[in-house]
Formats: sequence, structure tokens, C-alpha cells
Amino acid sequence: MPDTQTTVDHKPAAAVPPAAPANAAKGPPKRVLIVVGLIAAAALAAGGRMWYRSHNFVETENAYVTGHVHPVSSRIPGVVTKVLFEDNQVIKAGDVLAELDPADQGVKVEQIQAQIASVQQQIVQADAAIQQARAQASAAQAQVVQAQANLVRARQDAERYGQLYNTQMKAVSKAEVDAATAARAGATADVTARRDNASAAQAQIAAATSAREVLKAQVKVLEAQLKDAQQQLGYNRIVSPVSGRIGKRSVEVGARVQPGQQLAAIVQDDVWVVANFKETQLPGIVPGQQVSIEVDALPKHELVGRVDSFAPASGNQFALLPADNATGNFTKIVQRVPVKITFAPEDLKKYAGRLVPGMSTVVEIDLRQKSAAK
Repeated sequence: MPDTQTTVDHKPAAAVPPAAPANAAKGPPKRVLIVVGLIAAAALAAGGRMWYRSHNFVETENAYVTGHVHPVSSRIPGVVTKVLFEDNQVIKAGDVLAELDPADQGVKVEQIQAQIASVQQQIVQADAAIQQARAQASAAQAQVVQAQANLVRARQDAERYGQLYNTQMKAVSKAEVDAATAARAGATADVTARRDNASAAQAQIAAATSAREVLKAQVKVLEAQLKDAQQQLGYNRIVSPVSGRIGKRSVEVGARVQPGQQLAAIVQDDVWVVANFKETQLPGIVPGQQVSIEVDALPKHELVGRVDSFAPASGNQFALLPADNATGNFTKIVQRVPVKITFAPEDLKKYAGRLVPGMSTVVEIDLRQKSAAK
């Protein structure tokens, strides 16, 4: 049986175009619109918040905790024999921090005391010399009186002999008259000599008195030197000028220190914040406003402070080399003015020892307090 072969002709089918999306004419999907709307709302909220805060708050990160840091140094040179403090130790005003070897100052005190004793002995001798000079002056004055009496008698004898010996009467000899005249002259000279001796004795009294006054002045000078030496001896004990905590210890036993050499630093607990605000931020800030303080060392603890005062000049004016704005290349730069902010007493007490100078802070001031502050 013959095989029957059937031939089928296959024609290519015509290409059918893809169907267009059903939502092509309806715009973007709702999900995209929602996202865009949320972004726009967030942007508006952020912008509104920025506008609100820029008009009602000022803040700066350029703020640091500061306080009183007192350097401790020696007033005299010497060798350290004792160190009675450690780093971070709490001390009180008047506590002895270190002691120096008192040998040198002690010897100086003894030397001055010996000099005072020697001068005082000289004063005793001067007093004795004054008494002796006064006695000699008294004797010289008595001799003057005696010489004056002798002179009176010599004058009377001379006059008497002169009356008895003249051209009409020769009751006495010429030799007796000459002797009487010579005796009168001798008595006159003796009175002059006695008076000179009395004057010399008075001069000796004045000289001895002056020497005694000089010695007394020397005693006063030595007493002043002794007082200074005793003070120097007292400076061998280095005491704390204030109460606080020790920091930056730089002295050990056996070290030789010089006057003014810093041995340690004492930091008081009474600290505050110095915030460097831009000069454009200052119009809304007034003393007395409450301040929100965030200390980097105390995260999640918002502290309260108050604006205390403004610096008398910008920070640039206190710089070692302030800018010279008179030059031709002047460029206006917003300056910063330090503002002192004090902590609330309860925060100082609560965080005593935790708030130390040098810590970084962020401060914020609500300017709506301005009317209340006035």
C-alpha cells in the first residue's frame, strides 16, 4: 500500500504589538506621590524648625568650662625635704604642702641675732661713756666756778695793790703790784681754759649720745633684717593659698627649687562656662537669662546656668597678635565675644569634682526670656 504523504504549508503569523500599560495615562503611582509628599513635609518641618530656632534660640559649641587655677610656688630657694600632697588630693587653705631644708635660713637668723646682741652691748658701753662725759662736764663746770672765784680774788688783790702803790703812796712794793697783776692775768686765763674744758666735756656728751643713737638705729635695721630672715625661715613651709584639688604636681623630695618655680596647681570647685558667641548673636542675650548647658563629659545630663556678664572686648583683642584692620587686605570676619555663664549652685554641688576647667560644652539660650529678664 503506497505511503500517502500529506504536505502542510506553515505561514508565519503576523506580529502582534504588546499591549500598552493600563496606567500610562494616569500619571505616577500613589506610592511615589506619598514618598514625595513625606519628603516635602519633612523638609518643611525641618525648615520651619530651623526658622523657629534661629529666631528664638542661640547656641554655640565654642564653649568651655573654666575656673580658678592657682599655681603653687616657693618664695625662697631650697632643697625639698617633705612633700605632703598627691595628685588630685582635696586640700584646704593653709594646709602644708611641702617643706624645704631650713638650715640656710636658720643660720642667717642666728647671725643677725648675734649682731643685735653685739650692738646692744655697744649701746651699754655708749651709755657708760655718756655718764662718764657728764661727770667730766660737771667737774669741769665746778672748776670753772672755782676759777671764776679765783679771778674775782685776783682782780680785787690787783686793784688793792694798785691803790696802795701810786705816785703819792708807796705802801707796797712794785714787785707785789706786779705779782698781783700777774695773778689776775693767770686767773683770767685759767677761767678761759676751764670754760673750754667744760665745753669739750659737753661736746663729748653730745658725741657719745649721737653714737648711742647710731647704735640704736643699727639695732632697728638688724631687727628688720631679723624679721625678714624669720619670714624667710617661715617660707620653708609651703602652704596652700586656697581650698581645692591638687593638679600638675611637679616636685619630689630632694629637688632643689627656685623662687617662683611652680610646684603644683590648685583648682577650685567654683567653675563656670565661657561661651564664645558670635557678635551677631549678642543682641538677644542679656544678663540673667537661663542657659541650657550640655557637658560632653556628662552625656544625657542637662545642666542649668545663667548669663553672668560679657567680656569687655572680643577674643581677638586679647590675642597675642591681634589683627591689624588698618591694612589694605581687610576682610570682615564675624568676631566672637566671650560670655560668662555660671552654673546653678545645686548643679555645682551635685557634680563637684566632675566639672573641671577645660571641658567642652554646648550652651543654648532661649531668647524668649528677654522680656522676662527686663
